[in-house]
Amino acid sequence: MAIGERFKTGQRSTAHAYYEWDGYTDGTRTPSPTGEEKKIQLETEEIFPPISSCDKGAFWRKTSYA
Repeated sequence: MAIGERFKTGQRSTAHAYYEWDGYTDGTRTPSPTGEEKKIQLETEEIFPPISSCDKGAFWRKTSYA
């Protein structure tokens, strides 16, 4: 559960923490998510969301604990 750990849409959060968008699961980086979509806070066991503005699966990187 280290800072920098990477997750993808559909997985469950391992900690109450903040996460940043780290690309799409299809290997692309466009279109860019909105500002509100780039950073999220999840509780332990919450499911990582897709980027709703383009309906694409995403990778998320843990940036800090909440």
